[in-house]
Parts: sequence; C-alpha cells; structure tokens
Amino acid sequence: MSPFSKHTGLVATLDRVNVDTDQIIPKQFLKRIERSGFGEFLFYDWRFNPDGSLKSDFELNQPRFKGATILVARANFGCGSSREHAPWALLDYGFRSIIAPSFADIFYNNCFKNGMLPVALSEQQVDELFKRAAASPGYELTVDLTRQWVTDDERLRFSFEVDPFRRECLLKGLDDIGLTLLHEDKIKEYEARRVMLGSDL
Repeated sequence: MSPFSKHTGLVATLDRVNVDTDQIIPKQFLKRIERSGFGEFLFYDWRFNPDGSLKSDFELNQPRFKGATILVARANFGCGSSREHAPWALLDYGFRSIIAPSFADIFYNNCFKNGMLPVALSEQQVDELFKRAAASPGYELTVDLTRQWVTDDERLRFSFEVDPFRRECLLKGLDDIGLTLLHEDKIKEYEARRVMLGSDL
C-alpha cells in the first residue's frame, strides 16, 4: 500500500448526500479478483447512458474535473453494503482523498486500509469548499495528514481529526498484511518451534 503524508490535487465536487457503495461501484462489476481495473466503472450508472456514452450532466464528466484527485462530497458518503470494491474503484479512478461531513463506518475504515484518506469536516466547511470549487475552475487543495490540515492557496485552513493508529498506518503505508509483517521475525520463530516440536513426536 502506498504511504500517504501530504497530497495536493485538483478538486472535484459531488453534490449528493447518502452516496452508497452500490452507486460507487455497481454489483455487476464485482466479479474481478484483482484490486485494479475498477476505476472505469466508478459511478457507472451516473456517468454513462445505456448506449455507453457519457452523461453530460454528471459532475465528474465535466471537463473541468478531469484528472481530479480529491473528491468533495456530502454527508454519509459510502453508505450501503460493505464492499471493499468501493474504495478500490475510487482509488483506481485517481482519487487519493475524499472530503465529506460524514462517512459510513465500514467505508471509512476501508479507505485507510487501501491507502486513501477520508477527511471529515463540518457541513459549513464542506459548503465553503463547494463554493470555492464552483468559483475557481482548476481549484486545488492540499490534504496534509502529518499536520492534519486541509489548505488551499487562498489562506484557507481547516483542521481535521483522525484516529492516531489509522494515521500512523497510512503515513507508513501499512495495510493489514503490512502490519502482520512487522512481526515477521516472531512469526518465523513460532513456526520454527512448531517444526521442532513436531519432529520430537
């Protein structure tokens, strides 16, 4: 998993509450066994017409948001089923951080496990980000996990809270496997003892 310490990127906005995981990545695309390749299906039913053409009225299809790596959304983002494919799709599409007033718990936790930073700000702060993004095409933010700040070039600075353990794991790029491998020496010692005990039987 790639570490996350500080990221500066183009902002895209998604002005919808209760965005669920079924909309983030519809069920028909969950048959892949790899973590990659889901980005092209992100928000599929919202992004595409039945004939496969892009819907011009969907936010992420606007040319101004092409290449965005920070998504600003509304409350209860990532609700619905617990599929881990949702953060996989967002990350594969190019997003490194999602900013919203609140997140579904399982989705929030899955983001950290996959190298993406979810940032919870107040409704008023998110409103301000929406206003700035609408007023300034090409609007960028910097999300700094080390200092726990969201900033822009216009002197905006919002602080955010994050669990210290999750913060440390993301800063070091440690997913569940990485955390286990921190104890690799002890695991090898245990396995060696098991082999020795087995040979004595």
